Amino acid sequence: MAPQDFDLRKMKVRGRKGDDFEINLSNMKMPKVRIAWIVLAALAIWILSGFYMVSPGEQGVIRRFGAYARSTVPGLRYHLPFPMEVVDKVSLTEVRRIEVGFRTINGVTHSVQRESHMLTGDENIVNVTMIVQYLVHDARDYLFNVKDQEGTVRDATESALRQIIGIHSIDDVLTAGKQQIQDETITKLEELLGSYELGVHVTAVQLQDVHPPQEVIHAFKDVASAKEDKNKFINKAHGYRNEIIPQAKGEAARMVRKAEGEKVNRIRRAEGDVQKFLKTLEKYRAAKAITRQRLYIETMEAVLPAAKKIILSDTGQVSLLNLLSNDFKTLPTTNNKGAAR
Repeated sequence: MAPQDFDLRKMKVRGRKGDDFEINLSNMKMPKVRIAWIVLAALAIWILSGFYMVSPGEQGVIRRFGAYARSTVPGLRYHLPFPMEVVDKVSLTEVRRIEVGFRTINGVTHSVQRESHMLTGDENIVNVTMIVQYLVHDARDYLFNVKDQEGTVRDATESALRQIIGIHSIDDVLTAGKQQIQDETITKLEELLGSYELGVHVTAVQLQDVHPPQEVIHAFKDVASAKEDKNKFINKAHGYRNEIIPQAKGEAARMVRKAEGEKVNRIRRAEGDVQKFLKTLEKYRAAKAITRQRLYIETMEAVLPAAKKIILSDTGQVSLLNLLSNDFKTLPTTNNKGAAR
């Protein structure tokens, strides 16, 4: 068929059995009113497609031909239909989480050694893994200032953690310095992310597994065990000190109070003796002979009850009588009649 013989209003269709059928397209005309309604319906659907809903806790970001146009708050909103404007919804309440030094895939943890191997301040290698949780507080900054938001937070966390680990000794990293490292890391990470204007706020960082390389892990465990024993003995000594010092202070206070009481008693007793002596002196001056004889008798009464008493006769044979034990002894004869009577 020559090109000039082709008629747009007619076309032939060959059937399966080779029969030719001629279709006259000039008889298949659509009414103009129906076409207009279809066009209006499509236009209405296109215009209505601009309505969208922003849920509570979300922020909508409108992009006009790819560039930022405006931000919207929760509720029913409208933007120009696609492709003029597009809305991105970002949750401001979802706690996002990233893992540094490892990845959890289908509940199985896989180590990422290029992230976990770090150098401490005393030039020891240690494996450190960490979890970071953060919230988005500015959807515009989060979407437009950084291309890979999650990767940027992970890289910033790794950088901050390496800086903090690099100023601490391995003993601090493995034992008592973990909380301080976490606090310093979150401060450094907030500073880095703020300089990126990422629009996020770090809510928590948590060290997970911290251990030395496998080749020396047993030696480090022995060192850690020795340090734990050291701390245990120190704490035990502190406990004993805290127990014995109050007891010693109490005993010292008791002895001081006892000494003070004894001091008062001695002073009063001495004052009483002085008064007694003065009274005796006064009586002695008034009657010296009588007072002297009374003092002698009182002294003998005080001394003789505690002394052994020996009675001697005037005869040649002297009998010895021990009044306290009732033992009788015979002493040699003596003519000293003034020895004892």
